[in-house]
Amino acid sequence: MTKAKKLRSAAALLWVAAILILLGAAAPAAHAQDKIGGHIGFVIPWVTHSGDQTTSIADNFAIGFPIGITFKGKGRMNLDLEMVPSVSGHPREVTLTVDPGLVWSLDHGVGVGLRAAFDVNSSRFGFIPLVNKSWKFKNQDGFFKSYFVEADLPVKFNRPTGGPSTNSVTFATHFGLGF
Repeated sequence: MTKAKKLRSAAALLWVAAILILLGAAAPAAHAQDKIGGHIGFVIPWVTHSGDQTTSIADNFAIGFPIGITFKGKGRMNLDLEMVPSVSGHPREVTLTVDPGLVWSLDHGVGVGLRAAFDVNSSRFGFIPLVNKSWKFKNQDGFFKSYFVEADLPVKFNRPTGGPSTNSVTFATHFGLGF
């Protein structure tokens, strides 16, 4: 797949997600929706260590736009299905990570979780431990119910066929709105 096709695919995905979010905002609230939620936002990878090299956002600017659907279980456990289209500067590329996971709600709007991470059309996979803190909006009548900040620590393993294996660890922050 060429870079142009990847860019068009990512743009189409973002348009579909935006349309779905707008349609969801227009839908009336129902009690059944109390068990399904989601989030949108942006994530910034601040520093990455891979092999013997450490790079920061100053070396290569990158930003991701997570979109997630959350199924709230009984008790404190939630299943969160997230996709993160990302854009990086050098080399310029658009990627998509699918990272389903479990998030446990603790007290005072704090959550901890663990996601599996799969980079689409890539030999990279891994896991992402996370800690987040959310704050509810005073007016709960709107579409968005909360805002949050999350600290992520993606650990990824790159295992290309016939190529060298590498491992990376990144520190990232995710800011967003919950619905």
